[in-house]
Amino acid sequence: MKRIRLVILFMLLVFSLLLTSTTFAVSVPQVGVNIADIVKKVGPAVVNIDTVTMVRQPLFPFPFFDDPLLRRFFGEEYERFTRIIPMQGKGSGFIISQDGYILTNNHVVGNADKIVVTLVDKRKFEARVIGRDPTVDLAVIKIDAKGLPTIPLGDSDAVEVGEWVIAIGNPFGLSHTVTVGVISAKGRTISAGDRSFENFLQTDAAINPGNSGGPLLNLKGEVIGINTAIIPYAQGIGFAIPINTAKQILDDLIKFGRVDRGWLGVYLQSMTPSLAKGFGLSEPKGVIVAKVAPGSPAEKAGITRGDVILSVDGKEVNSPAELQIAIRSRKAGDKVNLSIWRKGKSLNVTVTLGSIPQTERVSLPSKIDLGIVVSDITPDLARRYNLSDRIGVVITHVEPNSPAETADLRVGDVIKEVNGIEVTDVKSWEQALSEVKDSSIVLLISRDDNTFFVSIDLGK
Repeated sequence: MKRIRLVILFMLLVFSLLLTSTTFAVSVPQVGVNIADIVKKVGPAVVNIDTVTMVRQPLFPFPFFDDPLLRRFFGEEYERFTRIIPMQGKGSGFIISQDGYILTNNHVVGNADKIVVTLVDKRKFEARVIGRDPTVDLAVIKIDAKGLPTIPLGDSDAVEVGEWVIAIGNPFGLSHTVTVGVISAKGRTISAGDRSFENFLQTDAAINPGNSGGPLLNLKGEVIGINTAIIPYAQGIGFAIPINTAKQILDDLIKFGRVDRGWLGVYLQSMTPSLAKGFGLSEPKGVIVAKVAPGSPAEKAGITRGDVILSVDGKEVNSPAELQIAIRSRKAGDKVNLSIWRKGKSLNVTVTLGSIPQTERVSLPSKIDLGIVVSDITPDLARRYNLSDRIGVVITHVEPNSPAETADLRVGDVIKEVNGIEVTDVKSWEQALSEVKDSSIVLLISRDDNTFFVSIDLGK
């Protein structure tokens, strides 16, 4: 009997030691890591971003004030019952080059009329947008400064679930707030409005409004993610864009202002065990093509409804999100090899990807600097600027003292022609600008349902 008691006591002791050891291993960062030292080293490269966006609002509360029919009925009188007010926003970012390039979220700066960056030493700089990619919610802005501190970029693919991470940002305007947590999950998909964002890192490090665009760091002080989103009704659930996603597009954002992402043109459905049997597969794998967009690269390559896409360039895809990530990591014009299961047989199909349809494309500074930023006319911008004319590009920003301001161009004006060349979207606008050879440019402008010509001296 005594032996049994001794055995039981010994087993309880061993179990207690194992439990204590396990608890200790997951409750503190690795030995020899001082988070304070990491923050001191990289903190100066984290910046606060304040934005101002001019929006039109009704003078009096009326539930149907934004109704397009009401606007059309009142015509020019409509604006007499509205006012333009500044809407302020806050976010974060981090410096990626000593000459002032800063990485942040597109939703922080995308529609801003003014962007002010504050450094840790309290210096303030007005910033301009260099490039942005709404597809993955990233943007690059720039300030005019030299010799700035930077943060090294790490490898988000090497990050493991349970690994310790540090978030630094500007939550609720509280400058350079530091929080600590772990990677809770990888490969998360979240939805925002009419867009779906894939492959997010999930973390329990506290992220709040104002943290957007700030860095998520590993214990080496390297950026492994860009803090982007939270679930507002939950605690300890935040999301960050993997830094490897940003590294793939940084050069294009800086050089060209945008990323021409690859587009396949298929609507997808997840595979299930019962569907796998129906398709003659031995196990549930791949992604089902539920529909093929007319005129899409997929249709041109012969992909049809009912095909099962098993892999992209040899890498298996077993969910719609995995296929979307694989395609969006390519650029328009790239060729990809798809392994497809069709009616009980395997075959390979090569597809030349097209350009992903974008709900909003923004023209950024070109060789002809008029001092304006223009955008495709989206439903949101049409409502914001009360536009009944949807053909052309809308001016979303006018630089002070620029040729455009001198010519009395205004935010909300629609440009319809450049030197007699019709403009229907950002792409045709940039093409028309590229053909300008003289020292002046003539624009056809639509404002308040009236059209008129404006001549601008380029000063060449």
